[in-house]
Amino acid sequence: MKSLWNDSEAAQLTDDLSLRVYSSRLLGSDPALVLHGGGNTSVKIAQPDLFGQEEEILYVKGSGWDLASIQVEGFTPVRMEPLLKLGGLDELSDMEMVNQLKTHQTRASAPTASVEAILHALLPYQYVDHTHADSLIAICNTPDGEARIREIYGDDLVIIPYVMPGFDLAREVAKRFPRAAHRGTVGMVLMNHGLFSFGASAKESYERMIELVTRAEAYLQAQDAWELPETQVIPATPDFSSIPAIRKQICTAARRPMILKSYRSPQVLDFCRREDLESLAGQGPATPDHVIRTKRLPMLGRELHAYTEAYREYFETHAPQARNPVQMLDPAPRVMLDRELGMLTLGKSAQEVDIVADIYRHTIEIIQRADRLGGWRALPAKAIFDVEYWELEQAKLGKSDKPPRFQGEVAMITGAASGIGRACAEAMLSRGAAVVGLDLDPAIEGLFDAPGFLGAACDLTDPAALTQALQQTLLNFGGLDMLVLNAGVFPGGCAVAELSDDEWRRVMQINLDANLRLLRECHPLLKLAPNQGRVVVIGSKNVPAPGMGAAAYSASKAALNQLARIVALEWAADGIRINSLHPDAVFDTGLWSQDILEARAAHYGMSVKAYKTRNLLKTEITSRDVAELAAELCGPLFAKTTAAQIPVDGGNERVV
Repeated sequence: MKSLWNDSEAAQLTDDLSLRVYSSRLLGSDPALVLHGGGNTSVKIAQPDLFGQEEEILYVKGSGWDLASIQVEGFTPVRMEPLLKLGGLDELSDMEMVNQLKTHQTRASAPTASVEAILHALLPYQYVDHTHADSLIAICNTPDGEARIREIYGDDLVIIPYVMPGFDLAREVAKRFPRAAHRGTVGMVLMNHGLFSFGASAKESYERMIELVTRAEAYLQAQDAWELPETQVIPATPDFSSIPAIRKQICTAARRPMILKSYRSPQVLDFCRREDLESLAGQGPATPDHVIRTKRLPMLGRELHAYTEAYREYFETHAPQARNPVQMLDPAPRVMLDRELGMLTLGKSAQEVDIVADIYRHTIEIIQRADRLGGWRALPAKAIFDVEYWELEQAKLGKSDKPPRFQGEVAMITGAASGIGRACAEAMLSRGAAVVGLDLDPAIEGLFDAPGFLGAACDLTDPAALTQALQQTLLNFGGLDMLVLNAGVFPGGCAVAELSDDEWRRVMQINLDANLRLLRECHPLLKLAPNQGRVVVIGSKNVPAPGMGAAAYSASKAALNQLARIVALEWAADGIRINSLHPDAVFDTGLWSQDILEARAAHYGMSVKAYKTRNLLKTEITSRDVAELAAELCGPLFAKTTAAQIPVDGGNERVV
């Protein structure tokens, strides 16, 4: 492992806390050391209080911050004196410990201090770094892991047997560390948990961490347990049609919608097809730090019922006196390993799904290295259970923060690159949904820089392109809950007497036929939506009030409207509802330039402002107005409404 420390960069930083931020980010930049909020760092600084009295403050990483992007505000200042007193107690519940940490922090707006704050305070070093280095965890999780650690490090490190994170761990360190440490001690190993390094400066502590991890990596290399064999698996395209049903079953077990994503790299498939997969993956996660993200075990294959029953039995065995086991127990897996589908990960958002996948990819490497070294052995089931149902984690689950309305759900929007379609995508994303945006414009692929957005350049009139888009939807999000039919064309004005067959067919093909095909292909997916499927059709004022020169457009939209009514009749038994919006005079789209607006306004002898507000309410209709209502139609307010047709036009006397 290579040190990333740069003396020139560090020289620009003038205080201990800034250097703490700098070295923390160096650690966080390497996923082989810490992943997604894992790891911890601290620094002890003497500072004057409000009355000028100097006191020692521990700045420790705050809850919710990631070392890769941490800032000064991410470190919580806590008074050292009470922390040391707390470390001397014989007993302290973790809930009371968190309360005490909050009580003794010096900045009220700071995040809650890490549960390892007392441990950091007890270590007699200014800078303390803590990582979950993959190489070290692989060595720890073998039958003779402690002996191997001693072989690698001698007495350079203090070794602490596994104890669950929190006060009990701090207390164990308080007992063991002073007896085992000496002047040459440079770090500490928490068995099956992580690695600590110390130093009098940020550079010393950081570079000691790199040197200690390098020794672990060199040991694995010497034992032929570092380089994993190249995979021989050639991924074939499986049948992905089972994914929505799998998602539906798991969401039912979790009692909420979830995003599901498939990963099928050769390395992942190779692991999923191991004959000893059950004995390896069936033991548990690599470290307790991963338990909350990935849960106790992955699901092996597609037998969800067997998995959930085993999970329930496991829960009842370890917590027979639980006060409310139904609320505590969430038997839904976060990782599923399948010979054909590969690794499926689940979470409440696309970002969470990616995090789970990242953690388990590292877990796969750790397991395989430990297996090559001497055999993989995870923590005992009881130890894993204690972390999964830790009172601090249960307190987080019990918080009443209302999740985004469409959290865990998937929306597909056609014509999403601009205008109403883009506004619909924004509305759905803002409500927590994962969004698949389809459009002819290739710009759709980079429209939103968000893990919950998948943009696909797609010609909806091409069946093959549509099939590919739906397949990508299943691979990235696992299913479909909401469909917004927005794409369409509005041809130039043309009287019926001059309307060609080709133009008529072109408009019908895009505005009607493509939507029929999409509805038909999406029906099986919408049937499996955890909260039931929803469809919104972006129609037109021309449905109830057609205009001259727009025969093809008006007829196609009217036919689509009639199709939606039939769908409402046929799909109600599947719990799918479909509603239509009929906007008019939406001028903030790509169809309307300032020159065209001025020309049209002049044609009617009006100002542009008057032309844009020529409705009963004298109000301007925007793409966002339409999009917000489209999103609400998919929400609980309209849960008992289907086949509705709602104008979004400010009032039109021809419609009224």
